[in-house]
Amino acid sequence: MQQISTRIAEELAVSPRQVDAAVQLLDEGATVPFIARYRKEVTGGLDDTQLRRLDERLSYLRELEERRGVILKSIADQEKLTPELEQSIVQAETKTELEDLYLPYKPKRRTKAQIAREAGLQPLAELLLEDPQKDPETEAAGYLNSEHNIGDTKAALDGARQILMEQFAEDATLLGKLRDYLWENGYLKSTLVEGKAEEGRKFSDYFEYSEPLNKIPSHRALAVLRGRNEGVLGLQLVPNKELLEDEQASNPCQMMIAQAFNIENQGRAADAWLQTVVLWTWKIKLHMHFETELIGRIREMAENAAIHVFANNLRDLLMAAPAGAKVTMGLDPGLRTGVKVVVVDDTGKLLTHTTVFPHAPQNQWDQSLRKLATLCEMHKVDLVSIGNGTASRETDKLVSELQKKHPELTFDRIMVSEAGASVYSASELAALEFPDLDVSFRGAVSIARRLQDPLAELVKIEPKSIGVGQYQHDVSQSQLSKTLGAVVEDCVNAVGVDLNTASAPLLARVSGLNKTLAGNIVAFRESHGRFASRKQLLDVERLGPKAFEQAAGFLRIHAGENPLDASTVHPEAYTVVEQMLSQLGDKPVEAVMGKADVIRKLTPESFVSEQFGLPTINDILKELEKPGRDPRGDFKMAKFKDGVEHLEDLKPKMELEGTVTNVTDFGAFVDIGVHQDGLVHISMMSDKFISNPREVVKAGDIVRVHVIDVDLKRRRIGLSMIGPEPAGAVTPMAKERPARTPKKGRNQSKPSQGPQGALGMALADALKKGK
Repeated sequence: MQQISTRIAEELAVSPRQVDAAVQLLDEGATVPFIARYRKEVTGGLDDTQLRRLDERLSYLRELEERRGVILKSIADQEKLTPELEQSIVQAETKTELEDLYLPYKPKRRTKAQIAREAGLQPLAELLLEDPQKDPETEAAGYLNSEHNIGDTKAALDGARQILMEQFAEDATLLGKLRDYLWENGYLKSTLVEGKAEEGRKFSDYFEYSEPLNKIPSHRALAVLRGRNEGVLGLQLVPNKELLEDEQASNPCQMMIAQAFNIENQGRAADAWLQTVVLWTWKIKLHMHFETELIGRIREMAENAAIHVFANNLRDLLMAAPAGAKVTMGLDPGLRTGVKVVVVDDTGKLLTHTTVFPHAPQNQWDQSLRKLATLCEMHKVDLVSIGNGTASRETDKLVSELQKKHPELTFDRIMVSEAGASVYSASELAALEFPDLDVSFRGAVSIARRLQDPLAELVKIEPKSIGVGQYQHDVSQSQLSKTLGAVVEDCVNAVGVDLNTASAPLLARVSGLNKTLAGNIVAFRESHGRFASRKQLLDVERLGPKAFEQAAGFLRIHAGENPLDASTVHPEAYTVVEQMLSQLGDKPVEAVMGKADVIRKLTPESFVSEQFGLPTINDILKELEKPGRDPRGDFKMAKFKDGVEHLEDLKPKMELEGTVTNVTDFGAFVDIGVHQDGLVHISMMSDKFISNPREVVKAGDIVRVHVIDVDLKRRRIGLSMIGPEPAGAVTPMAKERPARTPKKGRNQSKPSQGPQGALGMALADALKKGK
């Protein structure tokens, strides 16, 4: 364990003591949010990001140690474990390195090499390798064996070749050198599968494409992998640029195999035969092995990058500023089926629902205006939340006219993403919440509530369905779910949860709670009424002291028995607040909370104890200064340009306002109100160099953009955040085309290594907003 702690400490640039402390807490069942917020003294202030990384690496390294033990035992049981081999296994730092060392000793089905050994051909193989002066045909004649079907010299030499091929292909040192060389110098090449041009035209950029293995951006890697999975593209590992340009060039991998075993063509009797062994070793044993492994590595890296992008966007979306506790009308736009209308009160409770038909074919515009006006006046609507799907701009126009005709109605109208609303509508949770409500109206409720509080509403939806990902369907679904679950958990606990109003799905994301405990809390609340204090949680069925410790600090009770129950101060630290109040002349806590001038009279160091260190004391004082502060920003909304409702309305150099819906490695997608997000390529985001779009924007930001180009046929929009396109500038659409495979013998420049646009594949495929 000490070795693991030391390694993690080096990777995180922290001390082994901090790692040991965090590992102990995690092993005892503490959650990352709880450790990050309430155990700062114990871990030396490790934050949630460091703790998530620590937890991930801890799992990997423990699995590595477990596998190391299995391998050592297996080889020892075979009585083949030498001190040198044992040392190599003990020092292996990755699972790949471990498996390379284990490969010659790994139990496997009978191979051609094993059959050849059984036929007594091992000495022949060793003789020809050690002394190339020997003539293969002459030496093989002495190894004929009818019992083992070695009837001629060809069969004997074939068997000897299989023995050497297996020996070469299982040499751990050679495998490591080849792997490193291929990763640094190899190219991934994709070609069109014959007859698939029309079927796979969306992959046309990759019909003749190549790029260095270690330089492929995640979105392009996932695109070619999807093309292969759909039977459109063939993928190939090419060892270096020279072989990419000329298939007849010398193969460095074959040379490395030959050098590793001192094989050199000097015209000796066995040299030509040994050269064929090297060739076959590469072509039959190693090329496919490394092609599978390294493309797998590319996939893993691309998936991790895509998951990271999704996680960042999800975090930004969940942490978007809430509009607040206001009466809200939710509109789920539609044409033929009408616009679904709901009104929810300031707590999200459904008050009424109906349908209006302002658009074709019914065209009941005036009737719809009258009905909406009546509802707004009757329920004193403060906000109108409009889903951004089909007919959204037409519906926005309807509400705009409503505001003009009825200036006495003082509501604000906002367009919101309806991604995932249909998933929620058809969910078991929605059915339980609204058993008698039509599915279509449940979606409108979600659209209204996500404006009031995005976090509280979006936790009800499977994170993958929220529509802020990059190729989310092409990545490991278990890893995606795990990562996004951690993001949701961190966001929920960063904001805190109202114990008396939170839904079961929201409570289930609180540190220390789960689906069962969340359901029990809601059941307790329904049968006993509002919680008056955090201590009452201990009366909830199956909620014991450990769960209470983990959860209590993140649960809020407003207007309860103890004002501290509405704060982030953990109940275990209430005694510290009592000491502070005593020092202030026994003032009641209500008279102190929010009074910065009073709080600052206290000296933090005077309250430090064995249980509570200075970090916790400072957190308590900050909370007392600004009790119940929300870490989310101020609510803002984009104003879409009137008259710009469809792609056809867009003109080059037009200036618009929009909302960032997605941030990827290559740029940001912006909703400008035309039913199709536009792409601001990374090169069009700032007049200064940036390596990551998140340096400039995040999902949910309101930005001003200029239209660069519009492709009506492909429904693609190029945008800029640095002004109208300068003369001669390259548009994002042109930037996206990936590097083509060089033609044989042609002098080619090196493929571009910098960030490239993604309108080609990404707009059409990668980042479609889910609904």
